Amino acid sequence: MKLVSNWRAVLKHAWSVRLLLLAGILSGLEVALPLLDGILPVPPTVFASLSGLCVCMAFIARLVAQQKVSGNGK
Repeated sequence: MKLVSNWRAVLKHAWSVRLLLLAGILSGLEVALPLLDGILPVPPTVFASLSGLCVCMAFIARLVAQQKVSGNGK
């Protein structure tokens, strides 16, 4: 496995990375939700659904050229 030459820019600017981080946070909240019972009146399916949506959006964002990351964005 070889990293892309501009891996720092990818980590800093790529929407796919940002969306995957958000999906990870939402998954963590879904796991922590039983501990916060009564504090956050949100059904567990909401966090799971939002996490899945973020992963789908990250997949799409990975395919779209981004000016600051790829250098050839349109």
